[in-house]
Parts: sequence; C-alpha cells; structure tokens
Amino acid sequence: MQGNRNALKVAMVSVLTAVVVVFTMVVRIPTARGYLNLCDVAICFIAFTFGPWSAFIAAGLGTALADLISGYAQWAPISFVVHGLEGLLVALIVQKKGDIAVSLGRKALAAVVCIATVSLGYFALSALFITTVSVSAAEIPGNIAQSAVGFALGLVVSAAVKRAYPPVSSLAW
Repeated sequence: MQGNRNALKVAMVSVLTAVVVVFTMVVRIPTARGYLNLCDVAICFIAFTFGPWSAFIAAGLGTALADLISGYAQWAPISFVVHGLEGLLVALIVQKKGDIAVSLGRKALAAVVCIATVSLGYFALSALFITTVSVSAAEIPGNIAQSAVGFALGLVVSAAVKRAYPPVSSLAW
C-alpha cells in the first residue's frame, strides 16, 4: 500500500512542477535582466495546499526548468535555490498542526518570509554570480511585487481549492 502512496506523491509533484513551469512562462513581464512572472502564485498555492516537500521540489524544479526552456539558463540554479527555499519555508510556516486553523499571524510571517526570500535571494545570488550589486538592487522592487502578489493569489486559490475539494489536504507531503 505504501508503494501506491509514494507513486501518487511522485506523480503529484511531477504535475505540480509542470504547473509551476506554466505559471512561470505564460505571463512574462520583461525587466532589465530577465522577467517577472506568476510563478509565486503556483508556488504559494502548492505550499499552502500540498506541504513543504512538494513545494520545495515543484518550486525549485519548475522555475529552473522554465529558465532553461526560456533561454535564461544562467538563472536556473539561482531560481532552483530561491524558489525552492521559498516554497519550503512558506509551507513550513503555514503547516497545520492537527485541526487547528493557521493563524493570521503565521500567514503574515509566511508572507514576509516569502517576499524576503525571493527579493533578497535573487539580489544576493545574482550580485554574487551574474551581475553587479547595483544592477541586482534595481530588481528588488519588481521581485517584492511579484512575490507579494503571488503570495496573496496563492492563498486565495488554495482556500478555494480546499473548500471545493476538502480531500486535497490529505495529499500534503
């Protein structure tokens, strides 16, 4: 029986990874060095709905694959680290303990961690490996906006899916 459960997890994470790729590639707003997108909507939805390991794997792989497919291969390792950590940390913060609902305070903390992870992660890693500090700093406002919007929309989508299909919570990993 455990084998079937593990197979379901692998299949689910594969589909969620593809969802992240689609959300990353469908809407792209060009910036000086890359683009802004809706990946954080999918990442936060996955973190709220499917748990830390699903969020880490789908977010990291999905954004890295989107970078590779889109011709931004130099960003793939950074996207893997930053968005993988984003999904993992947000999910760990909002993970339910039993039947107790997630407090507004924990959701607010998750939002701050989401925004900080994306904006500071891209700033630090791109300044270190790809470009200069000043060019990386110029991207911070866009990354803040992208992750804040993604967090809010991901929260709304997750709540709607859980309300429409309550058993989805049993798939958390």
